Amino acid sequence: MKLVIFGPPGSGKGTYASRLKSELNIATISTGDIFREAVKQGTELGKRIKKYLDTGQLVPDETVIKAVRNRIAKPDCEKGFILDGFPRTVEQAKTLEKAVKIDVIIKLLVPKQIIIERLSNRRTCKSCGAIYNLRALKPEKEGICDKCGGPLIQRKDDTIPVIKERFQVFEKQTRPLMEYYESKVPFINVTCNDIDMPPEEAIEQIMKELKKLNLTRTSRSD
Repeated sequence: MKLVIFGPPGSGKGTYASRLKSELNIATISTGDIFREAVKQGTELGKRIKKYLDTGQLVPDETVIKAVRNRIAKPDCEKGFILDGFPRTVEQAKTLEKAVKIDVIIKLLVPKQIIIERLSNRRTCKSCGAIYNLRALKPEKEGICDKCGGPLIQRKDDTIPVIKERFQVFEKQTRPLMEYYESKVPFINVTCNDIDMPPEEAIEQIMKELKKLNLTRTSRSD
């Protein structure tokens, strides 16, 4: 099973993808995680994309496609995968289509104000990358990671001006992508109008829709 989870920054893609990974027993591929790790390690890829991540701009197609191709080729993707953060442009989608067939797109519909509230309250552990939220998922000790004791920071792309810029970039550059996929791949739309909606509600809805499409045969329960 090959899925794409799609939505604006802060819509919950990473949270839902991690839960679906457990439900379906398939790999998750996050371009955001790939890029942040590259920046942390100071690789050539990391150096090229740092300026884009810091300002909320999209990383160029050529760089993204190369990173995703390398990731899909790994053994844990043989049974399928969930793409989080890719594709984001029609060109990326066309290139992906040459390599694999996507079974379904999960589209997260979240209002802009909820996005701003979520991301501006997000904090990330500088040491291990664990994510917290000052509103909904606070650490036991303020500013300290529960898992490793590292310092919690606010990423530059989680400040309100950059969040707004990221949202605008998303709306402008990915609208054609949705139009491209409409006649090619079935969609599962998940609406969140409540900032406190439990992730489990969305996962339950997604699993029901996957079952209707006969796409749950690769899950651990089958």
